[in-house]
Amino acid sequence: MKKGLYILWSVGLLFASCQSSGQSSQEKTTTTKKEIIAPVQVQAVDGYERAYFASGCFWCVEAVYESVKGVKESISGYSGGHTSSPTYASSNTGRTGHAEAVEIFYDPKIVSFSTLVDVYFGSQNPTQVNGQGPDHGSQYRSIIFYQNDEQRKIIEEKKSTLGKQLNRRIAAEVLPFQKFWKGEGYHQDYEKRNPNNGYIRNVSIPRLRKFQAKFPELIKENH
Repeated sequence: MKKGLYILWSVGLLFASCQSSGQSSQEKTTTTKKEIIAPVQVQAVDGYERAYFASGCFWCVEAVYESVKGVKESISGYSGGHTSSPTYASSNTGRTGHAEAVEIFYDPKIVSFSTLVDVYFGSQNPTQVNGQGPDHGSQYRSIIFYQNDEQRKIIEEKKSTLGKQLNRRIAAEVLPFQKFWKGEGYHQDYEKRNPNNGYIRNVSIPRLRKFQAKFPELIKENH
């Protein structure tokens, strides 16, 4: 899918791809969940808290977060939808409601959840709806998941402040976390393992470098 998107993009024929045929019904489902479902609080693992974000291609987002001090690991997967056991193929139909997402394991003594939200907004185009860069469709939409009221307040305050600064609508949905489905093995650490891939060279790496230049104080040494 991303190979095909890159080919279209690289020759200047970028089209909105894989648009959800049932987008309106998905949005209705998402809104309903936001209103009536309480967030799930995820337990820490060996002192590492977990956070969940969706911001376009999970290859890109995984690489961004793994470059941040205090982040032990970033895992690519799926979240935010209404089906069980989503796959790359099923999520790309746009009919599952799931978005490509990442699970972040981080040390709260080194990096706070608030800073991770800053990383989120600072590593994307926050006004792009249903996609990032050349990736278009509900499966690439922006979502920040919260696990408790404190996280929700942090997210909403930062989103509101950014919207006022830009005088634009911020595209990110703010949803209660329910479940994260780990992606297929070949998606994990994809950028590191495939540095010569066309999409990685022309989309993922530039996005990572732009973020790192913007937040040099947050970047791990030798990264």
